[in-house]
Amino acid sequence: MTRTLWTKALAVALVALGLLAALERVSALVAEREARLREAEANVAASLATQQELIGPVLQRRCEETWSVEVGEGKERKKVNERREFDLVATPKTLDLDGTATIEARRRGLYKVNGYVLKATLKAAWESLQLLQPRAEHAPSVLRCGDVVLFVGVGDARGLRSVAASQVPGKALAVLAGTPRGKMPKGFQVALTSEQWADGTFATELRLELVGTRLLAIAPVADQTQVHLRSDWPHPSFHGRFLPNEREIGDDGFNAWWRISALATSAPQDVRGQSDRVETFAVEFIDPVNAYSLADRATKYGMLFIGLTFLGVALTEVMRRARVHPVQYLLVGSALAIFFLLLVSLSEHMAFVWAYTGAAAACTALLAFYGAHVLGGWRAGLAFGVAVATLYGVLYLLLQQEQTALVLGSALLFAVLAAVMVLTRRFDWYRLVDSWRTAKPGSQPA
Repeated sequence: MTRTLWTKALAVALVALGLLAALERVSALVAEREARLREAEANVAASLATQQELIGPVLQRRCEETWSVEVGEGKERKKVNERREFDLVATPKTLDLDGTATIEARRRGLYKVNGYVLKATLKAAWESLQLLQPRAEHAPSVLRCGDVVLFVGVGDARGLRSVAASQVPGKALAVLAGTPRGKMPKGFQVALTSEQWADGTFATELRLELVGTRLLAIAPVADQTQVHLRSDWPHPSFHGRFLPNEREIGDDGFNAWWRISALATSAPQDVRGQSDRVETFAVEFIDPVNAYSLADRATKYGMLFIGLTFLGVALTEVMRRARVHPVQYLLVGSALAIFFLLLVSLSEHMAFVWAYTGAAAACTALLAFYGAHVLGGWRAGLAFGVAVATLYGVLYLLLQQEQTALVLGSALLFAVLAAVMVLTRRFDWYRLVDSWRTAKPGSQPA
């Protein structure tokens, strides 16, 4: 049955809507698979260790002041003992942290989760321990203080594989689990005798091995904090309150240096003031080539991709006087939509670049073969396949250039529009439409 031009346009529009619905289903599938990846990350964190936060070392001393007060009147007048407990906290004058974070990937089914092992040496020094000397608030009163405790707080104590502490120079110290600070219970502590800080100064060296997932945060608790962190992960994301003063990032990993003064951070005051939150800086071991995020971005370009292909087919119809049935548009569009499903499924088993190449090659070959029959010749089919392959190449370029994707996409659309206008500038569209209306069924190649 002969169809009018408007009937065909309506049919192709309905095909496009159906393909749009298919792409939405693919997007939902990508979102579901990415949610499973997040579940895998949470599962690994629950079994191994969560994101880590390193706060310290800090010196703390628990003290008690007791005094007597008189209460009551006349014969009822008597003395009552009262007491207050308080903590004295001293942060270091200098803190030097030198660490290496090695990535140890964990797998849960299809999903890879980045864990890390931090091996670090912390050298801290206190030039004065006046803050650990108690002051009476009531007179007369009696002051009693316990031993000074050195502690380091962490985000998840399960990640502490080993800790070694020594007083400089070289005297080993006994390490115990936990911290004396109620708001920061996770970590480790070392009890110091009075002889170890009798001269009013103290210095220590800590060596620890800490396991975590995804993120490592460090608190600059000293008056002068210097951190040198290196890793074999080439895609760090630096954030928190301070970015590195210097950084080197290459294919084999990164080096980063921080130098932070107490004039620029509230971390020492946060620790001494028993605050719930301590200012930190952090590095996140992100995966920028996450297959699901790239597949989701690719799917968002899907309708544009299909629209440009349909435009190419329609232009070929006009230039070659070939008639393409809406069902054939549907099949071509379905092959394009299947590409995104292939991309998601293959990327779960191989690198994204190879998954993209495989899916694009399969769909290009199929469309070139089909185009040869739809458009009436192998040359036309081959040209159609080359055009589709070019679109796949442009789409891959858009995925890799996240910062310039908008300008590249806009330039592509402008180039396509310009090409269509140039190729059809001499067409007599009225005559062309009339010839299609009067054409006999079967007089043109299908």
